[in-house]
Amino acid sequence: MMKGLRAGIAALMMIFVMSFMAVSGAQASEIALKYANFPPAPTFPCVQMERWAQEVATRTGGVVQVTTYPGSTLLDAKNMLRGVMQGQADIGCISLAYHPGVFPLLSVMELPHGFTSAESASRTAWDLYAKHQPAELDKVKVLTMFTSAPSQFMAKKPIRTLADLKGTEIRGAGLISSVLERLGATPVSMPMPEVPEAVQKGIIQGLLTSFEVLKDMKFAEMCKYETVANLPVYPFAVIMNKKRWDSLPEDVKKVFDDLSAEQAQWTGQYMDTHVETALAWSKETYNVEVYTFDDAVQAEIARLTAPLIDEWIAAAAKAGIDAQAVLNDVAALKATYEQ
Repeated sequence: MMKGLRAGIAALMMIFVMSFMAVSGAQASEIALKYANFPPAPTFPCVQMERWAQEVATRTGGVVQVTTYPGSTLLDAKNMLRGVMQGQADIGCISLAYHPGVFPLLSVMELPHGFTSAESASRTAWDLYAKHQPAELDKVKVLTMFTSAPSQFMAKKPIRTLADLKGTEIRGAGLISSVLERLGATPVSMPMPEVPEAVQKGIIQGLLTSFEVLKDMKFAEMCKYETVANLPVYPFAVIMNKKRWDSLPEDVKKVFDDLSAEQAQWTGQYMDTHVETALAWSKETYNVEVYTFDDAVQAEIARLTAPLIDEWIAAAAKAGIDAQAVLNDVAALKATYEQ
C-alpha cells in the first residue's frame, strides 16, 4: 500500500514538474517588443498603435507582447528614426514631414493632391510604399503607413480668403510649410507637442493640420475659427529595427505583414470618423465657426501651389526616382480609393 502511495506521489510530482517546465518554456518563448510614439496617448497615431499592439497579441496567441510608449516617454519626434535604427525602441512611429529631404519618394504624399479623406490617403500611402519599396527606408522594416486627414486651417481669427492669410504665422511642417508660404502665410515649423503653448503665447496665430486636434489637443479652446481647405495630408510610417525584425520567427513576421494594409485602412477610417466627432464636439463645447473655401479660392490655391509639384519632380529626379511614374501612381490610387 505504502509503495503504491509513494508511486502515486512521485507521479504527481513528475506531472507538476513537467507542467512547470512547459509554462516556463512558454514564457521563455514570449517575444517582448517596445513601441515608441511621440504624440499624446489620445491622438490618432497612438490610438492606432494600441490597436496594432492588441491585434498582434491576439493573432500570435499572446506570444508577442508589445509595450507601448506614447507621448515621447521613450523617444521624441526628432529622435524617433535614429532611436529605432539604434535599437532604443524596437518599433517607432515617424512623421515623414519632420525629416525634410530624407524621404525623396514618399514625400510625394505631402503635396497638394486634393485628398478628401484619411482612408483614401492612408491606403494610397501604403500601396505606394509596397509597390516602390523606396531605398530611403531600407535600413528599417516598415510595418505600415497611414496619414492624417486632409489639412485644414485652425486659427485665432477668421480665414475666409487668401488675403486673410497674408503675413499670418501658421504652424506647418515639411512641404506643408511651403504650401503656406505659397498662399501668403508665414510658416512656422515645430513639432505638434510644442504648438499649444505657441498658440497660447501668440507666437503663432494658428495651424494647418487635420481637425481631430481640435478635440485631442484642445485647440478648439484657442482657435475658434476653422476653415475647410482640403490641403495636404501628413504621412506617417511605423518602422521596426531591422535586426529585431530579422530575429523574429517566420510565423510572427507573417502576422505583422498580414496586418500592414489592414492597419493603414483601419487607421484612415478611424481618423475620418474621429474628425467628424471632433468637429461636432468643438461646435457644441466651444461654439467654433467652420467656413469652407469656395471654388474660386480652391482654384487659386491649385494655381499657387502647382510649382511645388514641379520642385518635387526635380528633387526626386536628382535622387534617381521616376517622379512622373510615382505621381501617376498616386493619382490612380487616389481615384480608386475615393470612388
